Amino acid sequence: MTATTEASTGTAAAAAVDDRPMTHRQVMEALSGLLLGLFVAVLSSTVVSNALPHILTDLHGGQSAYTWVITAALLTLTASTPIWGKLSDLASKKLLLQIALLIYIGTSALAGLSQNTGELIACRALQGIGAGGVVALGQICLAAMVPPRERGRYSGYFGAVFALATIGGPLIGGVIVDTSWLGWRWCFYVGIPFALAAILVVQRTLKLPVVKRPVKIDYLGALVITAAVSLLMIWITLAGTNYAWLSWQTAVMVGGGLLLAALAVVVERRAAEPVIPPSLFKHRTVTLAAIASVLVGVGMYGATTFLSQYFQLAKDKSPTMAGLMTLPMIIGLALSSAVAGRLITKYGKWKAYLVSGTALLAVGFALLGTARVDTNYGLLSLYMAITGIGLGLTSQNLVLAVQNTVPRHELGAASSVVTFFRTMGGAMGVSALGALMTNKVGHYLAENLAAAHIPAGHAATGGGIPDLAKLPAPILPLVTDAFGHGVGTVFLWAAPFAALAFVTVLFIRETALRTSQQG
Repeated sequence: MTATTEASTGTAAAAAVDDRPMTHRQVMEALSGLLLGLFVAVLSSTVVSNALPHILTDLHGGQSAYTWVITAALLTLTASTPIWGKLSDLASKKLLLQIALLIYIGTSALAGLSQNTGELIACRALQGIGAGGVVALGQICLAAMVPPRERGRYSGYFGAVFALATIGGPLIGGVIVDTSWLGWRWCFYVGIPFALAAILVVQRTLKLPVVKRPVKIDYLGALVITAAVSLLMIWITLAGTNYAWLSWQTAVMVGGGLLLAALAVVVERRAAEPVIPPSLFKHRTVTLAAIASVLVGVGMYGATTFLSQYFQLAKDKSPTMAGLMTLPMIIGLALSSAVAGRLITKYGKWKAYLVSGTALLAVGFALLGTARVDTNYGLLSLYMAITGIGLGLTSQNLVLAVQNTVPRHELGAASSVVTFFRTMGGAMGVSALGALMTNKVGHYLAENLAAAHIPAGHAATGGGIPDLAKLPAPILPLVTDAFGHGVGTVFLWAAPFAALAFVTVLFIRETALRTSQQG
């Protein structure tokens, strides 16, 4: 037997071993590390929500900084996601995941040491790069471990953990800032021990085949895509506050962003190993899932951001209580994600959950749009539960639908595309809705002051987050009413995005879930 034949035989044998299905116990052991990493990565985006009023008071920041501390991490998370996904198709998924966790650890430590809002925003931007890798690679590793038909039951765990971190993060952040011997800096330190534990667990339990082929990284494509997304996000964050929506700045930034996006398409079509392969969008399911992900992302990130402001600035609750009051949404999201995952594995059907999930999301946002300062908490709980169930039925199943569509060698890029568009929608949604809320709160406050015959200067907050405890008694109800009405308006504007997501998923063609990893 020649050396070449022996090598071929050895390669075939290795492939056969690699393709052997993992047992349920092996999957759950490996999943423990992936879920731990996912928890801390998503937590990094949400733990600051309830703590931000305290953080910005300490660092002397205003409403624009409030939006940017959240948006900076989402921006880099979005931009880096397809790059991590493409790298996972070319190199060791396990090693990449551990590198992403190490980036998260280092940047979290730096964020906790920030002395002003500029430093904090910069550290959050770097933190988003690591978080983007962990979020994208978790789904990709799961796809490499189990076939689509079995993936539903495990995707349910991802959905539950995503729910816990997305909506539980504000509660954890609230408890931290309300605990005098901790302080807000621990919002960034708290995830570090869990990230270290995730690295160790992944090292011991995650056994995946290592890709052995030449790595060709599309640096130009990554640069152009990042620049296009970043420019559009910066525009939508600053428009309406730093300059008018219809202005020369808008024309330059939107025109530049669209030009870069068009250039990205040209670059990706010519690249040997494109970051986002254009061929993916030949699949109808991928294209529709990407559109739906943008629309769902607007609500997913907006819900936690603005509910936190509602409970603290309209209901005058502490950060801890503001987090506890979002529990109906957490429970709805976690339960619906877990139950839907098991039902999908049992029956092999998934489209019905996307349709019902986006419908419930639209209804939930519309109901939350009726929220005012005096809205009964029982009603708010029902509205939040409906919204949470909608999110639980939607987010993970969009990924599953795409993973079931594309060939195995494009799993990484395809999975990250869904996450990329969802996070992009979230970042742009938080920015745009944040600008809308600032405008509406100012408008409603001016109306309240005029009705009470109080000069506007008496309630000036300097564009910052108001400290309700320091407001004069006659002014306090006028401010809380303005924030209650403003947040309600934001959710009302978010509802049409969810309705468009509902229409989009109606056109996704359901295909039977594959029962093997081949394809």
